[in-house]
Amino acid sequence: MKGVRAREATLDAGPEGGRIVEDEAAVIARVRAGEPEAYAELVRAHTHVALRAAVAFGAGADAEDVVQSAFLKAYQALGRFRDGAAFRPWLLRIVVNETRNTVRSAVRLRALAGREALLIGSEPLIPESADPAVAALAEERRTVLLAALEELSEEQRQVVTYRYLLEMDEAETAEALGWPRGTVKSRLNRALAKLGQLIPGKGGEEHE
Repeated sequence: MKGVRAREATLDAGPEGGRIVEDEAAVIARVRAGEPEAYAELVRAHTHVALRAAVAFGAGADAEDVVQSAFLKAYQALGRFRDGAAFRPWLLRIVVNETRNTVRSAVRLRALAGREALLIGSEPLIPESADPAVAALAEERRTVLLAALEELSEEQRQVVTYRYLLEMDEAETAEALGWPRGTVKSRLNRALAKLGQLIPGKGGEEHE
């Protein structure tokens, strides 16, 4: 595609390995040109982050079903995908919407457990030789953080989740949420300020 800025999509480490697929714009062009099997490359490249997003926003045990449905809807909507845009934020918007549609009535009750699983999975294990007091303190801090996240508004939780739990940069967060970058920055600052007030010992610290 002439004039399209190529972006490389990297697979997360796992059974498939850490292979790099061809740039996303070319893969999408192949799918649109009548090569639907090429879509599997995008699925493999983004399944891990899609599952993390589904869990982070409350899908819980339904995360795999949510992600499968989101990939299907993304495939069906690929004709409307904007040339030159990043695929991951666009996909995650679909994942989050599908999560809400699937577990709308239970999302608040299951969000805490889902985020805890996500946070535990992203943190290094504490060696058995470590001081038990250190392990207890780490668990206590995690519990406090998760409880504090529940006190944020829905928009504040969203921006914190995208930026820090899903490790997306500011531009990707703005794309995924459909907000201007200035809105992302201001809402993130307010969210971090509130977290600083809610978490003991963090009230006077500055946030980047």
